[in-house]
Amino acid sequence: QVQLVESGGGLVQAGGSLRLSCTADGRTFTIFAMGWYRQAPGQERELVARITNDGITNYSDSVKGRFTISRDTAKDTMYLQMNDLKPEDTAVYYCNALGPRAVAYWGQGTQVTVSS
Repeated sequence: QVQLVESGGGLVQAGGSLRLSCTADGRTFTIFAMGWYRQAPGQERELVARITNDGITNYSDSVKGRFTISRDTAKDTMYLQMNDLKPEDTAVYYCNALGPRAVAYWGQGTQVTVSS
């Protein structure tokens, strides 16, 4: 089992920045990729960014050039640096980790609110 805990959400004005963190605990050696998802009210959860153990990253088109995902494997922590935030980035952000046999682990979520 893997436990994920997010932190770093909050309220920010449009154009501002936030950095989210996700710390993994437990059988972290089984994780082969981690990512951030978000879910706005009334919408489906969507992928924001993902990073593999090899450091390969991918981003949704809506955040490319503004968000940066990174991972410190020594600390079992993943980050999402979010710059130039927009009101449409407002959502609950969830940390995700993928293990063997397509097992997915989720954090409890952290609220990000961007005011215009």
